[in-house]
Amino acid sequence: MISGHQDFYPALLEAPDSIHLLLEITTAFVVKWLAAQEAVDGPFKRIAIADYNDNKKEGIGMKKKAGKELNRRTFIKTSGAIGLGLAASSFGVPTLLRAAPTKIKIGSIQPVTGPLAVIGQGQRKANIMAARQINAAGGIKSMGGAQLELLLGDSESKPEVGRQEADRLIKDGAVVLQGPFQSGTAMAIATLAEQRQVPFVMDVAALDAITQKGYQYSFRVFITAKGLVGGAIKYLKQVTEMKGVMPKTAVVTNTADPFGKGMSGGFLKGLEKSGFPIKIIDRIQYPLGIQDLSTEVAKIKSLKPDLIFPVSRPGDSVILTRELYKQRVPLMGIFCPGSPGWYEPHVVKDLDKLILYVLVNVPWVNPNSTVYQKANAAFYKAYNQILDTNSAYAYTGTLVIADAIERAGSARADDIVAALKKTNFKDHPVVGGPVQFNEKGDNIGAMTALIQVQKDPDYLKRVKIVMPKEFAQSDEIVFPAPPLWER
Repeated sequence: MISGHQDFYPALLEAPDSIHLLLEITTAFVVKWLAAQEAVDGPFKRIAIADYNDNKKEGIGMKKKAGKELNRRTFIKTSGAIGLGLAASSFGVPTLLRAAPTKIKIGSIQPVTGPLAVIGQGQRKANIMAARQINAAGGIKSMGGAQLELLLGDSESKPEVGRQEADRLIKDGAVVLQGPFQSGTAMAIATLAEQRQVPFVMDVAALDAITQKGYQYSFRVFITAKGLVGGAIKYLKQVTEMKGVMPKTAVVTNTADPFGKGMSGGFLKGLEKSGFPIKIIDRIQYPLGIQDLSTEVAKIKSLKPDLIFPVSRPGDSVILTRELYKQRVPLMGIFCPGSPGWYEPHVVKDLDKLILYVLVNVPWVNPNSTVYQKANAAFYKAYNQILDTNSAYAYTGTLVIADAIERAGSARADDIVAALKKTNFKDHPVVGGPVQFNEKGDNIGAMTALIQVQKDPDYLKRVKIVMPKEFAQSDEIVFPAPPLWER
């Protein structure tokens, strides 16, 4: 006896996955055993299944009251097809116990505190909203309506904490990990996911090195840093050619975290390789979370560049722009090759006129997509916030995970990984083609758009796509930009 009925029924509620696996194993054994018996003794006329009664032991089929008679063929068809589920219903297993949907735990690790808290909180909200919508639509139908349960972790904007949180969520039962915005944190979690053999879907994280280690359990929905660099140089060429203006000099600034260093370094190499005729006269780096950039801006002013190429975050982008205004640094414009800090609604509202005409190469939402329009409306209703590019990618990440589990029909790691490798997910809210993963786990459908902050009475409508044409919301590109103090 593996389990008595007093333990078995509660276990159907408490550990349905384990019980289903047990039923599959025992059913397969019974079917094979009956086939072996038939080969020796011939066809069965009757099967007696022992049933325990508190007062006396009887065999099902021995008395009409205790059960019903069935032949071997019916037994095998019933029990083998669905792991004894229907057979159990024939013999009185309570309907509630049989119908309870499985919960599939997904570990969401985002930087909801620390210098990246604004972004991380938006991404967590998007993960939660996507899971709720999937559950409301019937859950994972291939698993009988299994519901997604998000286990929440906070990286505190620190890679080592992100890894610890991921480990905790795995121990709490997470079968898939999601997140985490920061590339350094993504690298730490990817290493852990490989060790634990748990699928890891990066909704946002761009550093190329994450997927260049031969990992089998990591998949990136977001674009790579290399893809960002390619988009930045392409749009920079198109804008300068269109406007007939060629900047001669530029300064690169970046946060000194893995993404800041990797993205700015990659941009510098890509720019040099492209042959674009602009001279980089300095690269200025500073710590993530810095509170004062007066010294760095004074240096920029002394260098007299035409452009600034910043790789930043929402905090330092605001500090940088205000200091450029305060010290009256003359520029043709700010062209961000690919980073946050220049399009978030609270940043646009806070900087107001000072952030007008900034150009940003970035993976962006598709405003023409019905999926985006519905998701954005739901997000605004739930949180009084628009679904920006980071939260839209977080939302997409959860949809991709659910799609993979749906196709796998299983919550087992290897089944989910196999399904992720075959992903061709089109119903998402961001610019780009279908989400499809290459052999490294990178999304070959990811691409960038060029956005510009333009005048509009509603600050939520100031960020507009200007390139490529098929996604453009504005035909106008302002470049060169008027001085910060003359807007």
